[in-house]
Amino acid sequence: MRIILFGATGMVGQGVLRECLVDGDVTRVLCVGRRPSGEQHPKLHELVVPDLYDYSAVLGQLRDYDACFFCLGVSSVGMKEDDYRRVTYDLTLAAGRTLARLNPQMTFIYVSGAGSDSTERGSVMWARVKGATENALMRLPFKAAYMFRPGFIEPMHGVRSKTALYQAAYVIARPIFGLLQRWAPDRVTTSVKVGRAMLMAAKRGAPTPLVEVPDINRLGG
Repeated sequence: MRIILFGATGMVGQGVLRECLVDGDVTRVLCVGRRPSGEQHPKLHELVVPDLYDYSAVLGQLRDYDACFFCLGVSSVGMKEDDYRRVTYDLTLAAGRTLARLNPQMTFIYVSGAGSDSTERGSVMWARVKGATENALMRLPFKAAYMFRPGFIEPMHGVRSKTALYQAAYVIARPIFGLLQRWAPDRVTTSVKVGRAMLMAAKRGAPTPLVEVPDINRLGG
């Protein structure tokens, strides 16, 4: 299986990349981003794209892939809706539309978030934008498209957040992850389970296009 991965340097993307590289069914991983991931592995290839809204110069390098794992995203904290929509909806759809045209047989998996608003009309800005992004992706002519909605993710195997505040929160919360998984199992997952669940969905499909935390844990278990 040949996979395109966006967001390999982020916390979710790091975990997904690790699971792709250790999976025997994966033969090639192409990491697409504005800068290299910094990882080295025989399966891993890098494609640096300075403008992630425009893939016209690299179309030939994006063909013949079986799945795309889109783990790229930013926090909405302090952002106006138009700005957040541009770096969430517009950027994701630029990649999605390009890949749907080049690889209609592809499975596209998007990391959204628990609480995303499929109606696009709720009061929470980020949830509206994420919901609109999900809806637009599911209308593209892929073989399949799955919207992953993780809640609280426990980073494993050295995975770290690029955002200092988030990384500090993970460090503080590390001693209570076990309690969280016991008290709120439908809200907590791990970076390992997210990566394995994506691979399972790409190989065999998922029960529903909207993949919530319990689904992630079942698929990745």
